Amino acid sequence: MTRKLRSNFPRGSYLWAVRNAQWQALGIPEEDCEKPKIAIVNSSSSMAACFAHLDGVAAVVKEAIRAAGGVPFEIRTAAPSDFVIGAGGRGGYILSTRDLVTNDIEVAVEGAQLDGMVCLTSCDKTVPGQMMAAGRLNVPTIMVACGYQPSGEFEGEHVDIEDVFVGAMHAQMGRMPMDKLIGMSRNAIRGPGVCSGMGTANSMHVACEALGMALPGTAPVAANSEAMFDAARRAGARIVEMVWEDLKPRSILTPGAFANAVKAILAVGGSVNCIKHLQAVATEAATGADVYGMFEQFANEVPVLSAVRPVGHHVIETFEAAGGARAVMKQLEPLLDLTAMTVTGRTVAQNLVDIQVADPEVIRPLSNPIATRPAIMMLRGSLAPDYGIVKTGIAERKVRRFEGPAICFSTSDAALQALQDGTVKRGDVIVMRGAGVCGGPGMGGGSSKVVFAIDGMGMGEEVALITDGHLSGLVCKGLVVAEVSPEGAVCGPLALVEDGDRIVIDLDTQRCDLEVDDAEMERRRAAWVAGPKHCDTGWLQLYRRNVGELTKGAVLVEPR
Repeated sequence: MTRKLRSNFPRGSYLWAVRNAQWQALGIPEEDCEKPKIAIVNSSSSMAACFAHLDGVAAVVKEAIRAAGGVPFEIRTAAPSDFVIGAGGRGGYILSTRDLVTNDIEVAVEGAQLDGMVCLTSCDKTVPGQMMAAGRLNVPTIMVACGYQPSGEFEGEHVDIEDVFVGAMHAQMGRMPMDKLIGMSRNAIRGPGVCSGMGTANSMHVACEALGMALPGTAPVAANSEAMFDAARRAGARIVEMVWEDLKPRSILTPGAFANAVKAILAVGGSVNCIKHLQAVATEAATGADVYGMFEQFANEVPVLSAVRPVGHHVIETFEAAGGARAVMKQLEPLLDLTAMTVTGRTVAQNLVDIQVADPEVIRPLSNPIATRPAIMMLRGSLAPDYGIVKTGIAERKVRRFEGPAICFSTSDAALQALQDGTVKRGDVIVMRGAGVCGGPGMGGGSSKVVFAIDGMGMGEEVALITDGHLSGLVCKGLVVAEVSPEGAVCGPLALVEDGDRIVIDLDTQRCDLEVDDAEMERRRAAWVAGPKHCDTGWLQLYRRNVGELTKGAVLVEPR
């Protein structure tokens, strides 16, 4: 423990003196200035249940850091909750705030030259935002999953935020009584924490552990449970050791680690949003890992071993009790890179020794999977030259090939109105464009509303949707090709589709094609004029001007 800490400035120097003056005023003893200085990254907010409990977690981590011989400093970031900040900017603040979180952390941790970070990870975008910062700054980091919210009951049945989201669109389509929706919304969330299904937050918590960036056996976890607080205490103690060991994220975030995370997400049928988020972390960490390619490669190699809502019927509590992410990795052991390093200072293989799966019916072995077909598929074709993503789920689909005429929309509101007034017919392919990272900007959540509206109209098997927008991690309905790249706003093929064009979506060949000849497409491309820029002020303007391509994770700054 004699390694020089980057936070220790020469005694009597300008930086030492002015910082010491600040810290003396905060009651920090002068001798503590020689100890490891650890950032506790906290997105606490009273606006959303996701973050409402984080101050209590931060207090526990602080105590553990002090007991281990470190000095904790709590730093704050933006707190993006989809269901709250998605109200403005056409939903553009949802994804874009991920990168704001990354830069919030850089300013505090790199600016102050702190030695390590414990990231209190919660709702969807805080998880990748924090890991992106870890990869960029390359200072010792541990991710702490701060837990999922307890769900409720209504009229004698389980109800959670997924049910409310789906129900809201069914009610808008006139297919659910308003009083039932109100009753569901009053009972769906019974305490703090992230959405309780295998949506983006819990999927990314699983990914943290599979990557080796969280302590084994800590994800998912019930918010404010003793298990969560125990994980927080252990992380506070371990981060001080990691600083002295100089164990940094880029030693953990290797291509093999990303392959492990991809396989874990495929095995649980996790959120499609993990694809761009993991790619963004890989890009910031300069690993060279092609996460999109990994999902494409491994989709037909990794079976689905567990099915938590929305992809299956199990609840997240059952998944945690069965062993969670660590149990999934144990079942996947023959397929994993077992040499990958983790925050424990041990390899994946060492972490999995003697691990038993508590319930092999909930988290199944490779020899007895829930489904052999992938729950997530990467499509390519003339309409999606880079990629389009389909969340297929585990249910055997009646329709694996869909062909129909396009009906095009530039906003979700226009598509919803067309569904209500009957303009959209059975057999149509709804094309929603202008919802990508540039066009949105920031991939707002309007596409998910349209998916649930189609479901509410009872047309889930008879109307397809293709969009350059993203889907909520809670979406697993209908035939939807999302995040089509290149996006319409940069004159990707989606921009050139006209009403009536024939579109073919084929899951068996993993293709998404527009049946328009090359000469006609060239004519349309030459005549194409970019549409108006939405929300072209402030943060969203800065985001649009600087966001990179989706296949690199849509990061704002690509490392050299």
